[in-house]
This record gives sequence, structure tokens and C-alpha cells, in this order.
Amino acid sequence: VLQSGSVKAGKMPEGEKMRPCKQEEEQRQKEEKREGLIEFYSSYQELFQFFCSNTTIHGAIRLVCSKKNKMKTAFWSVLFFLTFGLMYWQFGILYREYFSYPVNLNLNLNSDRLTFPAVTLCTLNPYRYSAIRKQLDKLDQITHQTLLDLYDYNMSLPERDWSTSSTQKRSSRSLLHHVQRHPLQRQKRDNLVNLPENSPSVDKNDWKIGFVLCSEDNDCFHQAYSSGVDAVREWYSFHYINILAQVPDAKALDESDFENFIYACRFNEATCDKANYTHFHHPLYGNCYTFNDNSSSLWTSSLPGINNGLSLVVRTEQNDFIPLLSTVTGARVMVHDQNEPAFMDDGGFNVRPGIETSISMRKEMTVRLGGSYSDCTEDGSDVPVQNLYSSRYTEQVCIRSCFQLNMVERCGCAYYFYPLPEGAEYCDYTKHRAWGYCYYKLLAEFKADVLGCFHKCRKPCKMTEYQLSAGYSRWPSAVSEDWVFYMLSQQNKYNITSKRNGVAKVNIFFEEWNYKTNGESPAFTVVTLLSQLGNQWSLWFGSSVLSVMELAELVLDFIAITFILAFRWFRSRQKLTPPGPPVNSQDNAAFQDEAPALSAPHRFTVEAVVTTLPSYNSLEPRGPSRDGEVGHE
Repeated sequence: VLQSGSVKAGKMPEGEKMRPCKQEEEQRQKEEKREGLIEFYSSYQELFQFFCSNTTIHGAIRLVCSKKNKMKTAFWSVLFFLTFGLMYWQFGILYREYFSYPVNLNLNLNSDRLTFPAVTLCTLNPYRYSAIRKQLDKLDQITHQTLLDLYDYNMSLPERDWSTSSTQKRSSRSLLHHVQRHPLQRQKRDNLVNLPENSPSVDKNDWKIGFVLCSEDNDCFHQAYSSGVDAVREWYSFHYINILAQVPDAKALDESDFENFIYACRFNEATCDKANYTHFHHPLYGNCYTFNDNSSSLWTSSLPGINNGLSLVVRTEQNDFIPLLSTVTGARVMVHDQNEPAFMDDGGFNVRPGIETSISMRKEMTVRLGGSYSDCTEDGSDVPVQNLYSSRYTEQVCIRSCFQLNMVERCGCAYYFYPLPEGAEYCDYTKHRAWGYCYYKLLAEFKADVLGCFHKCRKPCKMTEYQLSAGYSRWPSAVSEDWVFYMLSQQNKYNITSKRNGVAKVNIFFEEWNYKTNGESPAFTVVTLLSQLGNQWSLWFGSSVLSVMELAELVLDFIAITFILAFRWFRSRQKLTPPGPPVNSQDNAAFQDEAPALSAPHRFTVEAVVTTLPSYNSLEPRGPSRDGEVGHE
């Protein structure tokens, strides 16, 4: 009942008044007990206490249960985090070992029919080819006079027909001009430079010999050698290469004389023929023949032993040779894999005349892991050096190609010993006057790895090598040499001039039927890494993968609480920030004066008068009445 703006209510029972409050309290408790889909802790302390009390990581609960004892709490805290640090230190060691990509070496012995390797044999006799015979004769004359002036040595020259045509005379004058421009000279050693030439303390042995090389700007240096033999041979080779480079067609130098070099050839007790070899010319080693280089019909060895390999009888007598280029007698042999060039300077060795050389082989294959485990290359396609050889990639092929490409770039021409790049020409001092100066300067940089060829060229991931061991014996023997040489003279028209130094025999065979394969496998895989990490985790904390998930959950909860607290702090800062000043204070004041009702809200006063209800006695009638009759005021 509202009377005079006030609310008056009668008196209600006490139980009726408390019932709504109890229902609201029970509803609030139910809402507090109900779990939400995503809940976060209200503080870092609550999060940490819950984690330590419920985690399966050993030792974490000691940080909570001993919180009333500060000394124990400090002790277990230091021990827990120290153990944690040691574990992650071990983790770092494991990760460092994993990312170093170690490998295991696997050794396998295989037994199978073996493919016989390619065998290259050279005469060690640079031949006087008819295309350059006259120029070589002129070079011999100049060398004869040079040695006579320097050493008083009268070198014997074979009888030649020295009559020349007008064209050959011009060529001879040109050769003499260039030889005089690169003369062979003697030079005093460094410690005797200041002494006069006729000083009695200067002996003939105190001189260095070499030849002079000059650039286009007449910047000259003396290419000196400690040995006079090496100096004369290098000087003669320099001019010999220039003569070879002047031949326009390289096929003019292709003068194979197989029958006069190879007297007998047998493989697996079967005779060889021309289909079993290829021929090429080497500037210093002469005619070379490669056996079993035809990929269509390769030889295979069914059994090891000297009778199941390659047997050759070769001529080692030098006829019409160039003595200033070849200072040894015999032949040079090299064993290599098919589709690989024969680098006679690297892997070859000499066969002595009058000797039977038996070479036993052991095949060895190496398979490396590429990618992150090593810097090997599969086929050389990822090496920044063009392959100039018509063969598969090898490290030596890459190194020589790298030098040749730098030679063409720096000197403007190509070195005669290596393949010719497209669009280039071989160095010849009739066209490139200073190529010798450029070549020897570049060679010094190449050996010092200034060109970077040894870093650019990487090892192949798969390679085959042959381990060789040789045995020697006299051949033919003293009691058999007569009939052996007689049969050779009848069959091969061999003119016997020096029986002991005229022939040699070479046997090449597999020592055993097994071959070795060296392979690599990863020593530390992902499975190994996870296993090692699990071992360390169990060692230091005695927990499992689920414990790691608990730790990850702790980190995520920590980040979530941090964001929530930061958001609350940001909102509270916004609420505490006072509003900005009004746009126009005078207008605002005038507006407040004119319309005070709009600037302040209306206030209503509600007065509630609670009147005590009359008792049951007051409701009874004063006079007698009927039962159930109620009176109202």
C-alpha cells in the first residue's frame, strides 16, 4: 500500500523472508562449482602450486609440501633448477652432435664376377711426327748451340736432311726469334747476387738455370730450377708445346703404330684385337693405348690369378725419339675405371725394360652420403666448374677443367695439355706472345689455391679405386732369351739391337675374387636423437612423454595468464583515466544555466513505512460471533 509517496508493507513471517536469500546463495554456489570449457588461474602462485602438486615430474611436489620450511624450500628449489639446467646442458650436447651429421663407416665384402678395369699403356717415347718433324729438327739445332754455350756440351744430333724450302726457312726464322725471346740462361743464387761473375768464390754449381718469360709490358721474370736437367727439359717442353699448338688439325698427330709397340696381347687366355683398345696421343708420353674402354663389350674376370687377366708384351726400345723430352726407357701403365680419363701423371707408373711386371689388383668402392653429411657431389652438376672432358665427373677432371677455364679467361688461350673449351684456341707464341708469362704466373696461383679450384671441386659420392701391388722378375731369362727374341723377330719383324732393353712384359690381374665396399650410414638419426633425449629426461627427472606435455601445458597457461593480467591492467588504466576537457566551457556553462533539468537527473525519495500487523487476538470480535468470522479494519 502506497501512502503519501511512501511504501508500507505488513509484517511477513521470518521463514518467508530468508527463503529467497537461501535460494540465491545455493544458486551462486552451484555456479561456482560448475566448470567452464576454458578456465585460467587467477595468479601465478595458484598456477605454480597446482602444477607442483599434480605433475608427474619428480621433485616438483617438494617445492609445495615443504613451503612452511623455508630452508627446505630453498634447497629443493636450487636442486630442482640445477637438475633442470644440467639436463638441458646434456640436450645441447646431443643437438650439437646431431647437427654435426656424423656417419658410421660400413665395410662390406662382396664376392662376384668382377668387371675388368680399363688399362692405359703409353710408349714413354714422344714421337717425331711428320707434321712437325722439320720444326723439331730446328729446335734440336738451337738446343745444341744453347747447351754448347752454357755447359760446353756438344750434344750429338742424328743425321738429318737439313735442306729446307722457303716456307720452312721462314718457319725456322720465326722459331729462332721466339727461342731468342725466351732464352735459357744461368743466374746466380740469391746469396751470391752481389758477387761479380768472374769472382773465384763463384763456382759453376752456384748458378741457377732457367729461362726468361716476359709479359706484353716487358715485365720479365726468371723461371729458375735447382736442377739443370729439369730446367733444360722444361725449356724444351715449352717450345715443343708451341710447335704442337701450331698444327691446325690434331688428327695430323694421330700416328698409331700398335703392331710395333704391342707385340702380344692376351686376356683370359684369349688373343686381343683392335676392337679391344682405343688410341690417343699424349704430348710427353707419346702414343697411348687404352684396353677395355669399350662400354658395349667389357671384359669380366671369372677367376683371380695371373692367368685370368691381361698379359702384354711391349717394345721399350726407343727409336726416333726426342731425348730432351723423354729421359727414361720403358713404358707407362695406368689402371683406371671405364669412362674416366687416364691422367698418366697422377696414377701411372713405369714399366722397366727387360722385366716382367706382375700387377695384382684389389677393387675398392666408396659410397659417401651426400647432402648435409658431406660435400660430395653425385654427378658434378652442382659444381660451379664446367666439365671439359667427355667423361663422367671426377675430382681430377674438375680440377683440370677449372685451371683450363681460368687459363682461357686470364691468358686468352688454352693450355695444350688439357681439352679445348668452346670458342678458344691453344696457346702459341706466334699468336699469343706473352702466354708463357701468364701461364707460369697462373700456375703459381693455382698451386697456392688462389684460384679456388681445390675448394670448388668436390669428391664424387660414388667412386671406384684399384689398390695395386707389383712384383718384378727378369724377362726373358738368360736361358730363354735367344728363342724368345728369335720368335719375336719372325712374328713381329722385331730388329734386335738391344736385347736386354728392347722388350718388357706386363701382367695385370685380380688378386682375389672379393672386392670391398666402403659405405656410410647416418650415425645419429631422428629416432636416435629422441631416444637419447628421453634417456636424459628419465635420468634427471624420472618422467615420460606425458610429463613433457605437462610442462608444455604449464608454459601455455603461463602465457595465457600473462595476457589476461595485462588485459585487465589495460582496462583498469582506461577506467581511471579522467575524461578530456569540454570543447567550449562558456557554452557548456550557459547550457547548464538554461537547462538545469537536463544536466542533473531527477531524484525520487521513496519512503517505506512498515506497519506491524495486528495480532490474532486483535482480529477477534469484541462481542460473541460465529466461528470463522474475520474482522477487518
